[in-house]
Amino acid sequence: MHLTTERKKEIFTQFGGTSTNTGSTEAQVAMFTERINFISGHLKTAKKDTSAELSLIKLVGKRRSLLNYLAKKDIFKYRALIKELGLRK
Repeated sequence: MHLTTERKKEIFTQFGGTSTNTGSTEAQVAMFTERINFISGHLKTAKKDTSAELSLIKLVGKRRSLLNYLAKKDIFKYRALIKELGLRK
């Protein structure tokens, strides 16, 4: 995987509050976004990598589910997260 332990801790600290808060919805969405961006970049050079394409589709679906949950739970956190991550919706 391209993510180092330090980078993961930075993401969890920034979005989850602490480096050990890996279960928060915001931290998980941020981690999924980081992985989606990496796989998207990989697929630009390796167009025939179908396993990476499948994993990308699964990650996007998981992220969408978590974002839907967050929107129902707390719309203000949802809007702030979308803005901070630069997601369109």
